[in-house]
Amino acid sequence: MPIIDRAIEFAAKAHEKQRRKGTDIPYISHPFAVGMLLVEAGCSEEVVAAGLLHDTLEDTEVTEEELEAHFGPRVLEIVRGCSEPDKSAPWEERKRHTLEFLQTAPLAVRQVACADKLHNLRTIRRDLEQMGEKAWDKFKRGRDSQKWYYEGIVDSLGHGAGFPLLEALRAEVARVFGKGHTNHE
Repeated sequence: MPIIDRAIEFAAKAHEKQRRKGTDIPYISHPFAVGMLLVEAGCSEEVVAAGLLHDTLEDTEVTEEELEAHFGPRVLEIVRGCSEPDKSAPWEERKRHTLEFLQTAPLAVRQVACADKLHNLRTIRRDLEQMGEKAWDKFKRGRDSQKWYYEGIVDSLGHGAGFPLLEALRAEVARVFGKGHTNHE
């Protein structure tokens, strides 16, 4: 069975009881959307598989050993690169770590992280259109903190060479938070 098909099934089982934050939408819709963005961007099958699996280490009982056994060391490395190392650390500390790490992360990790953030922001924009500013109430940190983080993500991902998916994220950040974002490369 091709790696993408295996990743779809594996992720669906790993996330089967989870829901998107503040909704009754099955969580798996997010990894599927991330995978689709990576396919559209022309990424390799391993990168697409990693996109489908990007939240399994962080948000499920799946272990690194299981991921490596099923998908190999490259997919594991990408998923590990997209996972926060310590979910118990304060939000700001975790996000600063992510921003710092992504500046020098391998392109495959940056592509998956970018697709992840792009889908999250598109979801936020849809919620803003439907709920107005109450959409920010879903988050422990409000609009200003989210703006700081997403603008930082764009800068971190663009620290080295850019890539097409990054331009889509940059445009989405401008749509959600306003046109005031400047690129600090």
